[in-house]
Amino acid sequence: MAVAELKFVTKSYGPVRALRGVDLTIDAGEILALLGPNGAGKTTAVRILLGLTEATSGRASVFGYEPSSMDARVRRGAMLQIGKVPETIKVREHIELFSAYYPNPMSMAQIVAAAGLQGIENRLFGELSGGQKQRVLFALAICGNPQLLCLDEPTVGLDVEARRALWRSIRAFQARGGSVLLTTHYLDEADALANRIAVIAEGRIVAQGTPAEIKRRGDAEDLEDAFLAIMSETQNTLEEVL
Repeated sequence: MAVAELKFVTKSYGPVRALRGVDLTIDAGEILALLGPNGAGKTTAVRILLGLTEATSGRASVFGYEPSSMDARVRRGAMLQIGKVPETIKVREHIELFSAYYPNPMSMAQIVAAAGLQGIENRLFGELSGGQKQRVLFALAICGNPQLLCLDEPTVGLDVEARRALWRSIRAFQARGGSVLLTTHYLDEADALANRIAVIAEGRIVAQGTPAEIKRRGDAEDLEDAFLAIMSETQNTLEEVL
């Protein structure tokens, strides 16, 4: 059984069609990168899988359950583009609070090690650097011992060192058997982390495959060049249809 999937999912916001018949599957133990330009439908797809919004039509499931169900929530963690927690609470206190929401959370020691928070557990969140804050948000995403992580632009704005540190944490989560849905605008990030890539444009999945297969599809050695080629091809196709 797939860890999570969208089956011919559409989503409309009034006259705006954000998703147009999207089929997407996340398999056990894989990192799937969902790539696309701004407004392509990436965040909408993530929000549906998180149970934060409902599909207009089609079916969404997480471990066979409705995304908004408690059965799905306790198996899933999320790190969204804009994540804010009180800045006057210590890192350890944030982790203890979030862990209390789950029936089988990881231990404090496991969370701190997995997120690379050694030495800053007793610091206030507001005193941390940008990279450290992102690692705390990652810790809150994994503290419930989830099997699936949804990471929406997790490294935006981070310097190279901080990005690579978070990459190591993501790879370690996968090595423990976890699955990841990753959205990112950093094509090198997708190339480095993803087992499989899905490209979305105008609310439709226009390409899927391993990073190597996407590069061949775009007739390029570099994932960024391949992505741009696929976007250009898609735009040309849409113009011909119109």
